[in-house]
Amino acid sequence: MALYEYSAFDAQGKKHRGVVEALSQKAASKKLRGQGLYPVKLATARGGAEVTQRSLFRRVSTVQLGVATRQMATMLTAGIPLDEALVMVAEQQTQGSLGTVLTQVRDDVLQGSSLYAAFQAHPKVFTPLYTNMVQVGEASGTLDKVLLQLAEFMDEQARFNAQFKAALTYPILMFLVGSGVLLFLMAFVVPKITRMLEDLEQALPVPTMLLISTSSFLAKYWWLLLLVIIGIGLVIRRVSSTTKGRFWLDQRKYRLPLIGNLALLGATSRFARTTATLLRSGVPLLTALEIVQNLLDNSYLQQAMETVREKVSEGAGLSEPLLEAAVFPPMLAQMAAVGERSGELEGMLLKAAEIYEHQVQTKMNGLMALLEPLMILVMGTVVGFIVLAILLPIFQASQGIG
Repeated sequence: MALYEYSAFDAQGKKHRGVVEALSQKAASKKLRGQGLYPVKLATARGGAEVTQRSLFRRVSTVQLGVATRQMATMLTAGIPLDEALVMVAEQQTQGSLGTVLTQVRDDVLQGSSLYAAFQAHPKVFTPLYTNMVQVGEASGTLDKVLLQLAEFMDEQARFNAQFKAALTYPILMFLVGSGVLLFLMAFVVPKITRMLEDLEQALPVPTMLLISTSSFLAKYWWLLLLVIIGIGLVIRRVSSTTKGRFWLDQRKYRLPLIGNLALLGATSRFARTTATLLRSGVPLLTALEIVQNLLDNSYLQQAMETVREKVSEGAGLSEPLLEAAVFPPMLAQMAAVGERSGELEGMLLKAAEIYEHQVQTKMNGLMALLEPLMILVMGTVVGFIVLAILLPIFQASQGIG
């Protein structure tokens, strides 16, 4: 099958653009006419004709998909038919491949496919969480409400991720720039200065000797350090490629000082919010846990969730298996227990997600407030040592002359 980009008009004279899949250009034109569209332009899609849908489309950003989902929900609430809503949303996508994907989804729907099955054909764009919630919305006749819940979920997820990245940007940039400047000084600038100091023909102070030795090593063996860094990266990659190695690394990730607890709180908030969103949309608890387990990018958490899911399938509630797993903070299980007793499990999980997101934000702000002056202090100390090591022999030489 080949993909063809088209520009066409319908019976009302409205212009449509998108991509259609067919065996040939003639078959694509016939397919469009069958949909009530009259093509004025039909060409092979960019990137090659003989490509599959899964290999053509890249992952769409959470923000873009969230906006498109909210638009679809609004249109369906207003009574616009699904196929027209998909076309209207697709035409508003000016960047990326989402517009093309939605056009193909609309084609599949017109051919008799369910919406969730059409979404499942594009796993790089629509996650299992997305397609399962759409399936529940279609079955219950509440597709517009489910899409709105999905949009709110993705907006909250995008906001949280943006805050997290923004908090890390400044210290990471500062560390990289500072480290680069210090390495440049030690490898290229300091050696020229130390040669002048050695020409003074006097006993050099210990700090100066240490600076000369360090600078000479970096100037001669900087490639060795680079090889060591690359080697460590390759070892970590090799270990993470095995099941046991990846589990060991994923488990140790949450035991790192300072950032380990922060990462665990972030994972807890994502688990709570995702599970609550699925439950609120009508997805059964076991199915919701299976979806969340597949969405987690940590094998240590996935194994714990597998144990929790097995106990729930045997008739247990959610709170006790969570507490026995001893992976997430105990408060999550406690709030889940309250939710189970009151019949408001999804509401309590959402509240837990908000609490943990607030804790992540607070701890992140505190960590950044600590890291920034600490990095300035470290770099200032190194620069001060370099200046001291250079000036000491000059002072000694001036005193000898005096």
